[in-house]
Amino acid sequence: MEYPLYNQKADIIGNVELPDSVFGVESNNDLLHQVVSSLMANKRQVIAHAKTRSEVRGGGKKPWRQKGTGKARHGSIRSPIWKGGGVTFGPTKEVNFKKKIGKKMARKALAVALSEKARNGSIIVIDGINLSLPKTKEAAGILKLFREKLDKTGSILIVTSLADKNLHRAAKNIQKVGVTEARNLNPLETLSYKNLILLKDAVGMVGNLNKSR
Repeated sequence: MEYPLYNQKADIIGNVELPDSVFGVESNNDLLHQVVSSLMANKRQVIAHAKTRSEVRGGGKKPWRQKGTGKARHGSIRSPIWKGGGVTFGPTKEVNFKKKIGKKMARKALAVALSEKARNGSIIVIDGINLSLPKTKEAAGILKLFREKLDKTGSILIVTSLADKNLHRAAKNIQKVGVTEARNLNPLETLSYKNLILLKDAVGMVGNLNKSR
């Protein structure tokens, strides 16, 4: 698939070949849902935790003798039926939300997500973004040129081939803009942004991900 290639001034300077195995795949919403749900579950952090009767402090002594008081028998004031006692069937930090997905499924889902972006015209390929200094104003000026060709209010994910500290530092203060390396790209991140800006060097790496990861 031939795609227009831009420079950082938003001028077309030629064409670039996008592999059909990654950017020309048929839609598969069921696969996307399964993989994205798994990725979201794997990111989930377990915070809620209610202490059981064995974790609540105190209650080591039997509150009163077993017989002869006329009261109901109790072994600990930290029983769940006491105020300040443990919780029965409460949320615990031991719960595991992790879900396993096959490598082939993850690769295919990434290809489906990228193909959807390509069909919707939500991908732009740039020859390169060169920033002399990590200046937010400079990065924002470059992105403003490309917003005219994309959804002006939509979020943008910039995919690079290698870690670019200048670009990352310059873009992190811009709302709705993210930067990631091609080797870290996944379906959840791809779908979380409205538009993708691919650097030319990253195109080949994204194509190879469908074979190697």
